[in-house]
Amino acid sequence: MATPVLMPKQGQSVETCIITRWFKNKGDKVSVGDILFSYETDKASFDLESTVEGILLDVFFEDGAEVPVLVNVAVIGKPGEATDSFNPDKGTLASPAALMASDTSADAEALNAVKPLKIPEGQDNKIRISPRARRIAENKGLNYNNLQGSGPNGRIITRDIERVHSGEDVVSKIIQTTAAEFTELPLSNVRKIIARTMHSSLQNSAQLTHHMSADVRSLLEARQRIKKRLSTDKDQQDITLNDMVCWCVIKALEKFPEANSHFLDDRIKTFYKVHLGLAVDTPRGLMVPAVKNAGEMDLAKLSKELKSVAEACKKGNINPELIQSTAGTFTVSNLGSYGVEMFTPVINLPQVAILGVCTIINRPANIGNNIFGFIPYIGLSLTYDHRAIDGGPATLFLKEIKEQIEAFRY
Repeated sequence: MATPVLMPKQGQSVETCIITRWFKNKGDKVSVGDILFSYETDKASFDLESTVEGILLDVFFEDGAEVPVLVNVAVIGKPGEATDSFNPDKGTLASPAALMASDTSADAEALNAVKPLKIPEGQDNKIRISPRARRIAENKGLNYNNLQGSGPNGRIITRDIERVHSGEDVVSKIIQTTAAEFTELPLSNVRKIIARTMHSSLQNSAQLTHHMSADVRSLLEARQRIKKRLSTDKDQQDITLNDMVCWCVIKALEKFPEANSHFLDDRIKTFYKVHLGLAVDTPRGLMVPAVKNAGEMDLAKLSKELKSVAEACKKGNINPELIQSTAGTFTVSNLGSYGVEMFTPVINLPQVAILGVCTIINRPANIGNNIFGFIPYIGLSLTYDHRAIDGGPATLFLKEIKEQIEAFRY
């Protein structure tokens, strides 16, 4: 029996999603777990995995289409099975291309009804239309006032505008000059969100960064012991240096709860529990999922949860609620693996601080009795919102993280 593929609903406020890329074509064999397509909401990007196996019998929306949630986008089944009953466009207005193929007077009138017209002033605010569809329609001069929308509650979305267009592709594409001097790539939804968030963070807060280094010998020794156990103990959790640093951050937050807060303009909300945000670099852009109740976990559990949310972000199936800026109470961003010695992380508002973890550098230091040797130090960069925390407490908090790292035992 044929099985429809529905556009998932990611979050209560999401009405439509944009298909960014199909990984399967019509007629391809599909197995359980295969990625069918990637899609974007106004908050993040995701991949949709198939839950059934069979043949991709039909695809109802192409790359770039804006699709209402819970609407059929494709059908998977056995060869020869009918798909018309699953098609959400069944019985809708014929496309302009189809109308132009006919020379009847009735078709000519229908085509004339969708020719570019000036949009009457004062009427567009009475029409339910998505911002993206409105922008495309206005750029093309299309009259959408009498158009029947196929989105939720009759909302006009991008594919409705595409129907009435004369056949020109209205989906943004890479622009290349004939001399190949440059390429121009439209921003993805995720990149637009990142840009707005970063700009808003710097524009609407008073951010300062303090830098400090911590002797990381205890962490490196623990890491070596863990790596040795991995080869002999199948139950040993692969705990990384970043996991250990996050563990130390949580311990420091318990002593300095003012850093575990949200600044809300007229008040500061300080949390009893630590919901740790982790900056994750994905192919779609930066995402910051939160590990809820991280302070109640032991190190092995914390390590497992950090890896789980990071992998979910990279696969595109992270719970949207976990990547809201309000989901976390404090964030850690680790660029140490890239060799970054010092940087200024940007706060994930309304959080009041973020820790940047830098690379490890061997530095000369007194190892006792005026004997000097090289000691590995890890760089720590704390950015804090001066509206919520003063420089003194921020420095003491950063010093506490340093001391937790240097006193680490596992």
